[in-house]
Amino acid sequence: MSTEYRNLKLEKRGHAAIVTLNNPPAHTWTVGSLKALTQLVRDLDADRSVYTLIVTGDGPKFFSAGADLKVFADGDKAVAREMGRRFGEAFEALAAFRGLSIAAINGYAMGGGLECALACDLRIAEEHAQLALPEATVGLLPCAGGTQNLPWLVGEGWAKRLILIGERIDAATALRIGLVEEVVPRGAALETALGWAQRTEGQSPTSVAACKQLIQGARSNPLKQLLPQEREAFVNLFDTLDQKEGVTAFLEKRKPEWRNG
Repeated sequence: MSTEYRNLKLEKRGHAAIVTLNNPPAHTWTVGSLKALTQLVRDLDADRSVYTLIVTGDGPKFFSAGADLKVFADGDKAVAREMGRRFGEAFEALAAFRGLSIAAINGYAMGGGLECALACDLRIAEEHAQLALPEATVGLLPCAGGTQNLPWLVGEGWAKRLILIGERIDAATALRIGLVEEVVPRGAALETALGWAQRTEGQSPTSVAACKQLIQGARSNPLKQLLPQEREAFVNLFDTLDQKEGVTAFLEKRKPEWRNG
């Protein structure tokens, strides 16, 4: 099925939601499409039947080339502030999605396109993909999480190579430095992501949500604070239907039927 979100296409396959970026030719972001992504993620968060969110680009060439630089041509700071706010809202909502999010990078992922992928939990790149954060080459900087999320994944050195030198990397290099988790042949990213989504369906969605919060919490909270929270989250799962179903299904040697609650 598809719904109406500006420059985005939504399709649901089982418990997976596929969000296809669709602003040809390069699937650049606009205020409208960023607002649409924010709303779309909120809608998927409210849909308990959705366990996995997959983001990909339409066609074989572009995941997303980021923002359209024509928006910034007149140097209007109000426009810049609005775009920055919308980028932040959209990608922070994506990062906070309660289930698993996967970027199926099917081509060029530049600037805000790569930052969209960085906001996802996992990244799959097709072998022809090119990735970069080239904002400083035009007098700008990555304002949608790039300077913060990239070094967390690849370390400060490689983050500085991409951002300060403006280095563009291919899929093989992205895999080697930990920017993506898998490289697949051309045209195979979405199906690979759907395969990962199917495997995720074997996990309790309430457990996945709790684990994701704890893992991401390590970025901004000390270990001594998160360890007690980890134990408390474990105990809190005993209030859920999924915990009861998971244990019962295991003991009865059958596949669990998750309720996501």
